[in-house]
Amino acid sequence: MRQNIKRRKKNIKVKTELKAVIKQYKKLITESKKEEAKKYLSQVYKKLDKTAKVNLIKKNKASRLKSRLSKLLK
Repeated sequence: MRQNIKRRKKNIKVKTELKAVIKQYKKLITESKKEEAKKYLSQVYKKLDKTAKVNLIKKNKASRLKSRLSKLLK
């Protein structure tokens, strides 16, 4: 199998996982489960940082998302 096909599959998987984590976090906030959301925020940060580290998303985008997601908690 070609290298770019393998990498594309992996990249898509990781991006999908990131979107799922963010979606779950937003769901917790809309359900007014602030304490659970606060604990879950660290997992979101971890996922964002890891995807930025391997250049799936840019550092500034990760930073921007972290900022916007933490604002939702307040």
